[in-house]
Amino acid sequence: MAQPELVKIDGTPRELSRQANKALREEFRVPAVLYGPKIEENVHFSIDELELEKILRSAQTKLQELTVDGKTYKTLLKKTEFDPVTDRPLHADFYVLADDHKVTLRVPVKITGNAKGVVESGGRVFQPMNFVRIRVLPENIPAVFKLDITDLDIGNSLHISDIELEGIIPLDDLSRTIITIRPPKGADFLENLVSGLTEDEPVEAVAEDELAEGEEAAEGEEPEEGEEAAEGEQDTE
Repeated sequence: MAQPELVKIDGTPRELSRQANKALREEFRVPAVLYGPKIEENVHFSIDELELEKILRSAQTKLQELTVDGKTYKTLLKKTEFDPVTDRPLHADFYVLADDHKVTLRVPVKITGNAKGVVESGGRVFQPMNFVRIRVLPENIPAVFKLDITDLDIGNSLHISDIELEGIIPLDDLSRTIITIRPPKGADFLENLVSGLTEDEPVEAVAEDELAEGEEAAEGEEPEEGEEAAEGEQDTE
């Protein structure tokens, strides 16, 4: 299982005011806060917008070695707020990892290989889940979950239970489908006709049951600026 990349970032202490935050954004710096189970008081700082975007553009978990005011923290980017019009980052929350505290996060799922049912029978790959929610100690955080679909034929699926989860607590049901191989387009319609439907009986289109990324269960709200993290994010084992 691949370990997350560690990205080094420098932060600059900042003032707590809307005017100060506005000035920072005009300078292409993002207001941010870091917190964690062993942080006595939240640290407020800003980071370069381009540095934050380097973390966000990669579809895998990344950890950060964040230095603020001479102190270095090992963190996980937990939440980023975006402008609804410009899509520029407005604020970022960094969670300071502690070796003996489990953290809750979503890990992306990446598929590899070409499914047998697609290559030989013209089937279609559907991926209802793009992320899996887990709870894990920092040392076991995976960068990404990889699933090989080479041997999948039409009608075959892979579920959360097919992921390597040693040392990891899945928060989604193990029976949930991550990937399934569907028949070619039109195959479902032809099957219905063979089953006895007549031309007088209209066939209703069935929407594909793909889940949008945002439709997964919420992990719980992140703390507002200046507040401690939610208790569920910092349970002590």
